[in-house]
Amino acid sequence: MFCVINLRWCKRFFRILFLFAFLWGAINLFFPREHLAIIKKYSAQYNVETTLILAIIHAESKFKATAISNKGARGLMQLSKSTADWAAKEIGLQNYSYEQIFDPQINIQIGCWYIEKLFKQFDSFTLAVCAYNAGSGNVTKWLQKYSLDGKKLSYIPFKETRDYLKKVVRYKKIYDFLFSVFDKR
Repeated sequence: MFCVINLRWCKRFFRILFLFAFLWGAINLFFPREHLAIIKKYSAQYNVETTLILAIIHAESKFKATAISNKGARGLMQLSKSTADWAAKEIGLQNYSYEQIFDPQINIQIGCWYIEKLFKQFDSFTLAVCAYNAGSGNVTKWLQKYSLDGKKLSYIPFKETRDYLKKVVRYKKIYDFLFSVFDKR
């Protein structure tokens, strides 16, 4: 009797263990956290949330370090040449060239610096994320045309940016949940 009960318990235990392993694999497949040490380092240095950087990378490149957009933006955080070159100069990166933008260390550092700059400029999560996608010049124009108070947008005229904002917000919520359950920031 004791052996039968233990055998049943063992089978249940291993089924549950298998289920958790499967779920953990699925979570990591659909919501990767590659380059997490680099992301944590630069998100802390530039005072932006780690989960926001993960969400932006997921939305921009799906964690493909060699990604190139149809507009020529490159790397994990999809940085244009002009933005990356300007940021590298502002940060003071030594011996920088745009060809290095595929390096996760450089790409994430520049991307974190840039999103922090947008947060300082707009003092708003929504506006900073929109500016990351559409450019700060466009967001500044939109605030003049589509805002009652000059601080919040009542309308985002670019469908791509509306969709991008929704995607980043959704991914950030998922990463926030995953970090609350599996990771101690």
